[in-house]
Amino acid sequence: MPIRRYPLPQLPDDDHFRNLDWVETGNAPVLALGRDYSAGLLVPFHSHTRTQLWWARGGVVLMRTERGRWMVPPGHALLIPAGMEHSAEMISDVRMHSIYFAPELLRAERPMVMEINPLAGSLVDALVSVENETMSARREQLVTDLLLEEIGRLQERPLGLPFPRDEKLAALCRQFLQAPSAAASIDQWADRMRLSRRSFTRFFRKETGVSFVTWRQQACIFASLPLLADGEPITNVALDAGYENVAAFTTMFRRMLGSPPSVYLKTYLGQ
Repeated sequence: MPIRRYPLPQLPDDDHFRNLDWVETGNAPVLALGRDYSAGLLVPFHSHTRTQLWWARGGVVLMRTERGRWMVPPGHALLIPAGMEHSAEMISDVRMHSIYFAPELLRAERPMVMEINPLAGSLVDALVSVENETMSARREQLVTDLLLEEIGRLQERPLGLPFPRDEKLAALCRQFLQAPSAAASIDQWADRMRLSRRSFTRFFRKETGVSFVTWRQQACIFASLPLLADGEPITNVALDAGYENVAAFTTMFRRMLGSPPSVYLKTYLGQ
């Protein structure tokens, strides 16, 4: 199975759509692309006919679709279904490694953030190689087959944040992300929506698929990652997010990402 590879230069932002054309017109069943993005760059909404594995080799990126947002921190990847419209905002300088699979090789029913283990990372790196590196067809086939096998074993992390279709509720969700607070209450939101507590909880779950408490917890951790990546002290991030103490923040962080903030920062951000 031949694999097209692409070098990893600092490409001008206006080359993005040229890359999209390259992905869409490529005949190989698996394509690999590497790119460096500058902080603040916004990639507009687009889609692929292939299933995409978008790995944040370094940096933090925020992915958006019509139905949700996904935070992709270092060491994690977002699996994007073929045909799904999505955009990307670079929260920091980002090094991206992406693998594009023909849908018959890898299907995805929904976006999901997965933690990339060392084996999967090495396999992606092998495919996203420099332009003049040679790889035999047999090695390409073996690497690809093993990567497909390994993707099915990766740990999913709850870094997706579903967004409601209702405009008024969506506005509240966006405001919350600007100033997240673990102390935000159902009653406060119900009052702003002019609904009873019971009606609001039902409405929120219908719109997002999760309870308000679950969404609030995810949103607080979701919003903390860019701050931690920027070197903000854990204590400041925890208190700014409305947690009474660092221990409570650490417990929730470990529950969502599998390790406490200090270990996560050392492992993925080198801090």
